[in-house]
Amino acid sequence: MTFTLPDHWVWDFWLARDGDTHHMMFLQAPMSLGDPDLRHRNASVGYATSDDLRSWTVHGTVLEPSGGHAPDATATWTGSIVRTDAEWRMFYTGSRFLRDGAITNVETVLAASSADLATWTKDSAVVVSADPRWYETLEAQTWHEEAWRDPWVFADPDGDGWHMLVTARAGDADSRDRGVIGHAWSPDLHRWEVRPPLSRPGAGFAHLEVPQVVRVDGRWVLVFSCDSAHLAGDRHGRTGGIWAVALDDPRGPYPIERATLVTAESLYSGRIAEDADGRAVMLAFENVSSDGSFVGTLSDPLALRWNGDRLEVAGEDR
Repeated sequence: MTFTLPDHWVWDFWLARDGDTHHMMFLQAPMSLGDPDLRHRNASVGYATSDDLRSWTVHGTVLEPSGGHAPDATATWTGSIVRTDAEWRMFYTGSRFLRDGAITNVETVLAASSADLATWTKDSAVVVSADPRWYETLEAQTWHEEAWRDPWVFADPDGDGWHMLVTARAGDADSRDRGVIGHAWSPDLHRWEVRPPLSRPGAGFAHLEVPQVVRVDGRWVLVFSCDSAHLAGDRHGRTGGIWAVALDDPRGPYPIERATLVTAESLYSGRIAEDADGRAVMLAFENVSSDGSFVGTLSDPLALRWNGDRLEVAGEDR
């Protein structure tokens, strides 16, 4: 059944698996705000668990904004979770809006740790920001935000530390067509070194949101989201949604110019997980209805298949 809350919108989410249990963190904001566009500056992180990716038990809120002048003063946004021998590590987006009534904000990757995935302690020593040597910052005054969000962290396949993928924008390109996959590397999940992007600007995306690198049927794929309003270049005027591109190496480079649409933007922020039968399935948040209004619920799993080098939804996995 679709995951929904009675009094909150839900949208981006990220998953961790411990044994047979799927742990989901999700963005939430109260419907009492009235306008769903206000959810971004009022987001906190909720927590739910499931044995089948369909029926979920909600456990409440696990991360909230810090307030004051902290990097997550206004809102806590999308992240990912990895496991070490000692603990679980969550990397999430801190957002600091600069003015009331404006969308101008600075995004920073932050961290938290947990022994059980239910109780999280923020790690103030981890603060990863866009490096102006390679990435657009708010100071450039070319975009309404300093894009540095949605961290996806994974272990290097050859054991060389950890890689972080980030929604970012290149510092030098056409002012709209600057969306890239930002990159940082760490030897230990505590110390992070920002590196050049793993994709090139000019691929037709103003931003590449909620990136994930994962194997599907033995093949590496990068999944990300970009809605119609943020398509650029030759893609401008087309339909946006969830995109994917096949990869030779999860560490890049990423040929974003070859990305193809997996689902239209009625679904967004797709995440690929493995179900109880070991099959790769996609979940996404239900974004807009047929009349264009915001929905704010999460989908059931969707089966996936390869059609040549193109990843496709095979239909709902019922």
